[in-house]
Amino acid sequence: MGLGKKVMGTAAIGAAGLAYAYWEAQQFTLRHKEVTVLPLGQPDLRVLHLSDLHFIPGQTKKHEWLHALRDTNPDLVVVTGDFLAHVDAIPHVLDSLDPLFDLPGVFVLGSNDYFAPRPINPAKYFTGPSQLEPTRPMLPWHDLVDGLKDNGWLDLSNTSAMVVADGRTLDVRGVDDPHIGRDRYDEVAGAFDTSADLALGVVHAPYRRVLDGFIGDGADLVLAGHTHGGQLRVPGYGALVTNCDLDRSKARGLSEYDVLREDGSWHVAPLHVSAGCGTSPYAPFRFACRPEATLLTLSSPVSANLR
Repeated sequence: MGLGKKVMGTAAIGAAGLAYAYWEAQQFTLRHKEVTVLPLGQPDLRVLHLSDLHFIPGQTKKHEWLHALRDTNPDLVVVTGDFLAHVDAIPHVLDSLDPLFDLPGVFVLGSNDYFAPRPINPAKYFTGPSQLEPTRPMLPWHDLVDGLKDNGWLDLSNTSAMVVADGRTLDVRGVDDPHIGRDRYDEVAGAFDTSADLALGVVHAPYRRVLDGFIGDGADLVLAGHTHGGQLRVPGYGALVTNCDLDRSKARGLSEYDVLREDGSWHVAPLHVSAGCGTSPYAPFRFACRPEATLLTLSSPVSANLR
């Protein structure tokens, strides 16, 4: 085969790969996971975990898919940031989430809720977490927060609260986005309330300093986003990067995260990292990592005398 044909063949393979990755970025998927974290004997609690919408005007398919998630009948909705990817996206976000606003909901923000996206060389992700360019324009994030709060959802940015869902009391706490240094875990630190039915930590970017705080203080479950699951995954290998200091093996889905406490004891809790349902408008591709939401069914252990 001549050099010209080899070049043309390589280009064709590359174009086909990009076309597939563009198609996959529109294949919205609902995942189901069960997590045993509730006290013995309690009925299941259903939590819908959304993340990284990265909404821009005109995304009709994403809008319709988000609307349809109301049919999953969750007891609680948790959104782990990066709602926005455009200055005019807020009305579209609120309209897309509207069917869920009759449910208890909590959220935190991500860096892309504060700052408009810019093109980035993908190779930079292999050198470490992306850095915020100081010239990126601010987005109207205050309007986003006000809109979500006006619809009854709770902003957990560097805040803790007791939330009632399906008659259960949840001790929830969150931080603002660690990826841009807005986390203030010291403002919410301390042991979770052991009388609550669930201790829940919420963060956008799953940096270890925050996960150590949540789980060291006794969280039963931590929810995060930001990683896009790697966005490009190699079958049999997984995520290439996480864009934070979390291990690649934990870039998507459920894993166990363990912390050595000051008293020498270990505390282990489930960590769920959503791969999110959006992309940067400058890189609208996914490979082996479909856009997702996850319906987490929180359950209690089954003792021998309850079987």
